[in-house]
Amino acid sequence: MNSLYIPKGYKPKLDVYDTQKAISFIKRTFQDRLANTLHLKRVSAPLFVTAASGLNDNLSGKERPVTFDIPAVGESAQVVHSLAKWKRMALKEYRFYVGNGLYTDMNAIRRDEDLDNIHSIYVDQWDWERVITREERTREYLIDTVKKIVATICDTNDLLKVDFPALNTKLNREVKVVDSEELLALYPSLTAKEREYEITKKYGTVLIIGIGGKLSNGEPHDSRAPDYDDWELNGDILFYNEVLDRAFEISSMGIRVDEESLARQLALSGCEDRRALPFHKSLLEGKLPLTIGGGIGQSRLCMLMMGSAHIGEVQSSIWDKETRERCEAAGIRLL
Repeated sequence: MNSLYIPKGYKPKLDVYDTQKAISFIKRTFQDRLANTLHLKRVSAPLFVTAASGLNDNLSGKERPVTFDIPAVGESAQVVHSLAKWKRMALKEYRFYVGNGLYTDMNAIRRDEDLDNIHSIYVDQWDWERVITREERTREYLIDTVKKIVATICDTNDLLKVDFPALNTKLNREVKVVDSEELLALYPSLTAKEREYEITKKYGTVLIIGIGGKLSNGEPHDSRAPDYDDWELNGDILFYNEVLDRAFEISSMGIRVDEESLARQLALSGCEDRRALPFHKSLLEGKLPLTIGGGIGQSRLCMLMMGSAHIGEVQSSIWDKETRERCEAAGIRLL
């Protein structure tokens, strides 16, 4: 299903040429500042992995990965959905130590995505991962890391507005932290997405902690694969998007599973067959570093800072005929 929202009276704030300049500015500035803030080194990452490796992120479990055979290798490969598991293996293989980490450009194809203003079949994000100690596997460490990321986003936005005075997005540096169960108690009659909207419109910048496990209503706040985030120590970073009047997720992140939480979440999800996969076997045997990590949407960040109404204004993708025609009529320029 595809849907499109046209903001009343919307006009792009930059022409096509300056749009490209602004996109470049945001990406260069943010990734450099993020790397310095979290002590990250840029690395090369795969576009695809073998199906047998177990390294691909299965997201909610319903999305079909783009799969193709490699005759010269004699195996099938999958375009990555994300690099959540690969990054942790890379930290070990590349010999990263505690307090340091990596980041990379992650490009994915999510063929089953429902298309709307903020969803595309093409996904581009900064994937990052950092080695931590067991003592740092805490809620406080998660929140502190989120505050650093939000500050970096706000710093980049402030610098962008100096170079591009036509842009005027306001972002709140103060992060409202709320547990998903607490959020349910605040708005018990609303859906998860409706709860996100209410809390984000009220506070501007929000971290929702506890994504993946079932809440008191018998449902998770949102689905999350059982084999990368610890469901009790993860969260989503959301900003209020004034142009689209909606909660706007910029990042899904968290402290990653250790041996105990992986075993528990595989059992809860009915995925214990994954224990035999190379990644999961290594993790259960304590052979992988303890980490925190996540993904930060590149096009999403550009949309937010530039006040764009559609993700197609800041990335090149494929859209259905009705979306193209309605956007053209409304003055929304799809790249």
